[in-house]
Amino acid sequence: MPELKEPFHTLLESFLNHLSVERNFSPNTRDAYRNDLCRYFQFMQEQKRTIDAIETRDIRRFIAELHETGLAASTLGRNISAIRTLHRFLLGEQSTQTNPAETVLQPKQAKNLPDVLSVDEVLKLLDAPLIKEPQGKFMLRDKAILEFLYASGVRVSELTELQQQNLYFEAGFVRIFGKGSKERLVPVGRSAMEWITRYRNELRIGLSGKNSHDALFLNARGKKLSRMAVYNMVREYAAIAGIRKDISPHTLRHSFATHLLEGGADLRAVQEMLGHTSILATQIYTHIDRSFIREVHKTFHPRG
Repeated sequence: MPELKEPFHTLLESFLNHLSVERNFSPNTRDAYRNDLCRYFQFMQEQKRTIDAIETRDIRRFIAELHETGLAASTLGRNISAIRTLHRFLLGEQSTQTNPAETVLQPKQAKNLPDVLSVDEVLKLLDAPLIKEPQGKFMLRDKAILEFLYASGVRVSELTELQQQNLYFEAGFVRIFGKGSKERLVPVGRSAMEWITRYRNELRIGLSGKNSHDALFLNARGKKLSRMAVYNMVREYAAIAGIRKDISPHTLRHSFATHLLEGGADLRAVQEMLGHTSILATQIYTHIDRSFIREVHKTFHPRG
């Protein structure tokens, strides 16, 4: 983790000394607070926030990034507690003029990362529409959706909101509007583009009506496909493919990131494709598949 710049470093050391001397925190708890707050201050450095410029929304954005990594509820709660305690201390020491963490509450529950599919499982899932209805009316749409989810790593909400005008297939990109309307360009592979093109030419043109607007993926009534419809579709095709893991559209997003990193992709590039505000959320994918890391060591290390 990069070193903290001033005044973050000095403020953190002063706070940790306060925990030891005045609060009588144990060394283990103090070390946990150090790790949590180093990560917190690093995030603020990345966002180019000074200590006086940190706002409540910045803290909530940081917590959202932690939440997406699938931290245990207890660990997430400890992070929030550390941040709240830190800002109360800084305000009391007159190091800051306000306490932006005052209204930040503990979340009810932290979500765990869903299972990650192997490459073989993904391929079976992508072929499931061909098994269910090789000539069926919605095979093209469903196949295009599955291919696109895995090819791009987009969130299901980003998929359902996708507009045709934001397809730039001649350049191999799609323009995505993520959380907070943050815009990013995401590369899309040849297979996904081919299936989306077929769907548009052979099916969507017949589904579209006055309520379709420019939404890419439509339901039988010609309206924008809902997130729940995509969720149910993924689960149905997982069952057809014989996949026993509890998966959702988000599983394909996690699999997308994991497979890229396993293949040697740059962490910053994956961060950009996923639309993560901070690289902290992306780093979780470097820890998902320990068996893969062990296998790489065994295969390539001279003493493996």
